[in-house]
Amino acid sequence: MTNASYRQFCPVAMAAEILCTRWTMVLIRELVAGSTRFNDLRRGVPKMSRTLLAQRLRELEAAGIVERRPVAGSQNVDYVLTQAGRDLFPVVEAFGLWGQKWVETNPSLENLDVSLLMWDMRRNIDPSPLPDERVVLQLHFHDLPKSQGDWWLVVEPSGKTDLCLTDPGFDVDLFISTDLRTMTSVWMGLTTVAASSGKFELDGRRDVAETMQKWLGLSPFAMQRKFAS
Repeated sequence: MTNASYRQFCPVAMAAEILCTRWTMVLIRELVAGSTRFNDLRRGVPKMSRTLLAQRLRELEAAGIVERRPVAGSQNVDYVLTQAGRDLFPVVEAFGLWGQKWVETNPSLENLDVSLLMWDMRRNIDPSPLPDERVVLQLHFHDLPKSQGDWWLVVEPSGKTDLCLTDPGFDVDLFISTDLRTMTSVWMGLTTVAASSGKFELDGRRDVAETMQKWLGLSPFAMQRKFAS
């Protein structure tokens, strides 16, 4: 995939040549999470340039990990994992669990990214504790610039969740105001809504507010205890 080579026959070395280039494992994380469109993948890796994303997708395709599938009736393309790509599911899970367990919390919380946080929240929300109707959640991050401070999650009865950076025009069921570090810590499972109650302002439906810890869904790695013996 690149000119760099470990020049070793070891399978670990050969796999590392494919998987350990910059951004590759993070991109594979997005593919494993179910993103298939170029723009959706970009939302999961917001600090990766379009040019590099396109390059990495070509490399993964050449390695037999991803295949391009034209979308009928449009010019869109889906990037779909092959069997070799699907076999990376436990590899991505192991990476995440190891990082959650052994990487120090404070340095990881220096890498805050509201776009990535909200994109992850959108696809992991559990609608089952919510009322069986459209529920609109507005999150306000009071420590961010106005252009990044307000986000809306629209959870439909079908379970589909839309993420909006502009007001979708629906009545808000629950307004949530906090800072980005607190919300990220809750999402990662490093603390809970209850334990951080002094850092949240909740205004709206009580039934939605009281089940917030449940419907948040949390990071897939949130249950991994850090530094467990």
